[in-house]
Amino acid sequence: MPHHTASAESTGTAATRLAVRLLDAWSARPRAELAGVELPSDPGVPVLAALLYATGDPEAERSAARAVAVWARDAGRGPAHCGLYDGGLAGTLVGLRLGAGVHPGLTPVADRLRDHLVRTAPTLGHRRERVAFPDYDLIVGPSGTLLALTAGTSPTPAQLGPLADHLTGLCDADALPRLRTGQYAGHPNLGWLDGRINTGMGHGVAGVVTALTAALRRLGPAPGLAPGPAPGLASALGRATRWLVRQSFDDARSIRTWDGAGLDDAPPPAGARARQAWCYGTPGVSWALWDAADALGDRETADWAAAAFTSLAERYDERFHLFGDRPSDLLALCHGAAGVLAVADAFARHAALPAAAALRARLLTHLRTRLPEVAALGATGMGLLGGAAGPLCALLTADHDAPRTWLPCLGLR
Repeated sequence: MPHHTASAESTGTAATRLAVRLLDAWSARPRAELAGVELPSDPGVPVLAALLYATGDPEAERSAARAVAVWARDAGRGPAHCGLYDGGLAGTLVGLRLGAGVHPGLTPVADRLRDHLVRTAPTLGHRRERVAFPDYDLIVGPSGTLLALTAGTSPTPAQLGPLADHLTGLCDADALPRLRTGQYAGHPNLGWLDGRINTGMGHGVAGVVTALTAALRRLGPAPGLAPGPAPGLASALGRATRWLVRQSFDDARSIRTWDGAGLDDAPPPAGARARQAWCYGTPGVSWALWDAADALGDRETADWAAAAFTSLAERYDERFHLFGDRPSDLLALCHGAAGVLAVADAFARHAALPAAAALRARLLTHLRTRLPEVAALGATGMGLLGGAAGPLCALLTADHDAPRTWLPCLGLR
């Protein structure tokens, strides 16, 4: 990784200027140049634009307004499944909802799409056994759709209920057998997962847990009170969190962590787990556990999850835990430093965890000194999970009092 010299500018000023420059360049690019590079419904551009618009800086406001207007022309094009990422309509909804803060005329469009998703998503015939990602996950499945409904607005119980009921039904037994995959035998990339239960945030139980937690906060019951309208939801969430705790182990670096799939009573893998990111490993999973325990009023599990994250934060090594051949592997929200920063920021703000605050400071510096690399990433894509929008959103959110309405896209708050 190249050596960098820290800028004298504040993170916010430098990140804001870069965001303006990248959004202006993105808005001016012929749409044909983006084909095959970036799906038109990815929420990255309008999410970043909404954060820029909130700064009150006139140049940033103009850039944000142009970018949202250009993005909205193609919103909804692409694969048009109901998921949050990979061209899904739930991602379009997030873009429209946050973009409406810049162009209020998008509000009724967002409302119509929300109504379409609420009607359509529960009718898709999601499997309840031998599942695949679209049956449950955060990226293309109902967990992400539910989280998208909470971004930038307050959904009603009727809007969340059917999706919450489906996810609750998948967690109806302690061993979570309904979340065991059964569609990936012989798959060149996912064969390792066939017949196993994924633990991660993007494609696994941690993502389901964040969706159930978001639903519980809106549907009840409240912590410490008698069961309200969703006692089954609370029970399902408790089962899923206990399952995740049972899959954890200490790696060779004394970090409490998770493998990509559940242990199934096998001994933990030897060595250190290099993939410590939003999508897999301690950052995303420990946050999902902490937030669920907080919503359930389970202080013991919340403290356990905070200790798990602390074990990573105190031993986090950018030279070891950030790796890969692509800039997105090192910088972006899914695999890179931006995702770990976003999780550390959530722990610092909501759990008041000192180790998280210290790691947040380290990663702010790490990304601040790599803004030229973020700029190079932006020349190839402005997606939220894998493109330049993600690191910039993480910087602006963690370093300033920026709106946090986009964080449900990561299962955060």
